[in-house]
Amino acid sequence: MIDLSELRDSAQKAFPADKLVPERDAAWALAAEMGWLMIELPEDQGGLGLGRDAAATIHYELGKALSSAPLIPAMLALRAIFEAEHFADKESWIERICGGEYVPLNMLPGKLETAADGSLSGKVSGYFDADMASHLLVGAAGTYLLVPADAAGVQLEEKRLWDESRRLFDLHLDSYAPDPMLSVAEGVAGAPLHDSIARSAHLFVAADSLGGATAGLDLTVDYLKMRKQFDRPLAMFQALKHRCADLKSQIVSAEALLWSRAASAETVSVTALGAMKGYATDSYRIVTEDMIQLHGGIGLTEEHPCHLFMKRAMLNLQLCGPLDHWREMAGREALELTSV
Repeated sequence: MIDLSELRDSAQKAFPADKLVPERDAAWALAAEMGWLMIELPEDQGGLGLGRDAAATIHYELGKALSSAPLIPAMLALRAIFEAEHFADKESWIERICGGEYVPLNMLPGKLETAADGSLSGKVSGYFDADMASHLLVGAAGTYLLVPADAAGVQLEEKRLWDESRRLFDLHLDSYAPDPMLSVAEGVAGAPLHDSIARSAHLFVAADSLGGATAGLDLTVDYLKMRKQFDRPLAMFQALKHRCADLKSQIVSAEALLWSRAASAETVSVTALGAMKGYATDSYRIVTEDMIQLHGGIGLTEEHPCHLFMKRAMLNLQLCGPLDHWREMAGREALELTSV
């Protein structure tokens, strides 16, 4: 059995935190070669047989380096295919994806309409780096369907992002005739599949966020130790010490919530995991905003790492449902529990 510390060490060596935003294609090839796509697959399926906490550990370390490899949407698509009970060509697709073929799941919602002849039209948002995908897994309204990127009636539109470490695409379908052999799940089978995917998605985005927040705070503390004012390092000023301590407390509390949820994800509600993701991504935002202030004038320059971390934090806030949504949902769930 592989220990989590071994996974952490291998990720740190492959993607060191001092080399931010590694080149995408090389990063993707390395992640596939390391076998990280197979982390959650059972050993009898050729996987490593590890849990969601192991996958979250990888994403935590990749978040420190602002990795551009679109590993999260690929792992979510792989989970959907693996858990789809009635998908006939499951084993072949698992082998293809684990071998490095990129098939992403959308990270933002979509809306599709079905015509009388069964063709699909509409838009599905939130595909990371779809320009390198052979197929896209569409998850919308309880239906999961593999769509070839080059099929008739399929068009990809890139949405320019502030976060340039990622490329985001919308998928447009115009009277697209779906292949029944590429239907992963639909109807009754779609609901439990959605919940399983959502559990992983919330954990992975939270882990990416807290890895980035940790690296950002470490970078800030190192800067305060080096930068001097009145012949004293800024790190010696008590007010700045207190601000850094507050940021560390924010991260530690979010991490405690993340790892406790990761260890028991199967028994935790999707709403609770969504609220945890919201808290983690908001913590990332708080850290990066203070990071820019604590770096002073240099932190305001767009080319500085401060801005790279902040841009990732702002995008993560919107993935898998924004913060306000999950706060409301968690509040409603808490009220229901107290009224029972």
